[in-house]
Amino acid sequence: MLRVLAITQLFPNTREPLFSQFNRQQFAALGSLCELTIVAPVPWFPGAARLAAATRAGHLAGLTATEHIDGLQVRHPRFLHVPKLGQWFAGPLQAGWLWPSVRRYRGKVDVVLGAWAYPDGCAAVALAAALGVPAVVKLHGSDMNVVARLPGPRLWLRAALPRAARVVAVSRRLGDEAVALGVDPARIDLVFNGVDRSLFCPCERAEARQKLGIADDRRRILFVGNLLATKGVGDLLAAFERVAAGDDGVDLVLVGDGPMRKNCEQLADRLPGRVVVAGARPLDEVARWMTACDVVTLPSWNEGTPNVVLEALSAGRRVVATDVGGIPDLLCEPSLGAMVPVRNIDQLADALAVAARTDYDQAQVAQLGGRGDWQQSARDLHAVLARAAQRPLQSNKEARGNRTAKSA
Repeated sequence: MLRVLAITQLFPNTREPLFSQFNRQQFAALGSLCELTIVAPVPWFPGAARLAAATRAGHLAGLTATEHIDGLQVRHPRFLHVPKLGQWFAGPLQAGWLWPSVRRYRGKVDVVLGAWAYPDGCAAVALAAALGVPAVVKLHGSDMNVVARLPGPRLWLRAALPRAARVVAVSRRLGDEAVALGVDPARIDLVFNGVDRSLFCPCERAEARQKLGIADDRRRILFVGNLLATKGVGDLLAAFERVAAGDDGVDLVLVGDGPMRKNCEQLADRLPGRVVVAGARPLDEVARWMTACDVVTLPSWNEGTPNVVLEALSAGRRVVATDVGGIPDLLCEPSLGAMVPVRNIDQLADALAVAARTDYDQAQVAQLGGRGDWQQSARDLHAVLARAAQRPLQSNKEARGNRTAKSA
């Protein structure tokens, strides 16, 4: 059985049980196909525990060294985090924990998987080299669209990503970003995330609303995700104010948490009964809110292939989103929703106003827009990992040389 060591900070733990559900679901399915161990490094600095309310490092300071989640062993080594300078040094500092890990995993791992480009992917490449095994790096979205454009991370990624045996992207545009950092296109694989179809499937809207205790005679726009400016939350709030002014039968629901929650609550105060700020909710409750809504929106400034769009379509809900990342690949038919330019509040408001009042066949949306489940996603990822483990390590320079020789 293939032995995989996954390195990622994007994984839930006892302090953040709702964090990165997409990785949890994919890795839980992957664990049934291979021997999978997860290393989820925890940022640390002296005195971090005293700042539990102010920093993530402080919040995670009390985590035990090892946890078991969904039947998977998850280790939490600490790595030094330098506040304000973290983006420059996170890669090499996180890789610093690898040296004691070399003895632990030597001869026990066939491939190392880094799930997030920086710093996790860089650390995965370094550890794989020390163990003498291939590395595979999975790209998600903001790691390439935001982090990789910062000077420090871009420098380290240019050095590390081309050394990976394979690079997995969740959208074609992310693959293009990897090529721009020197990765051989022949080493890039497209693997879509999956959907829990037992939760996200067409269901009766009225029944979901009854279970949530909300009225059945109003139209609802739903946002699910981190309440961040880069997720377009500020744009959405401004756009909904315009929608609300012209239509007193449409409400907005925001499921998630983050720095802009206060802004959302302020809008709820200005529009009593029109805005619901539900906070972060478990997946089964997210699915219920999706069933209860009329349209899902994601006005992000950048994305990979967002799971919320996959889940919305699987649930038979049309989507209004920005034309970024892998979203055009998902909203490939007009019947599935509408796309608007990034940070264009006028067009977002117009699209939401129309979508909220447009009736549609939810079964048709689910049929046209539905994608594979997490088991299929895990099988596709496992195939990439197995292919990387079976082939001898080869540098990008060697690969390019071989292609040139063949073409000659």
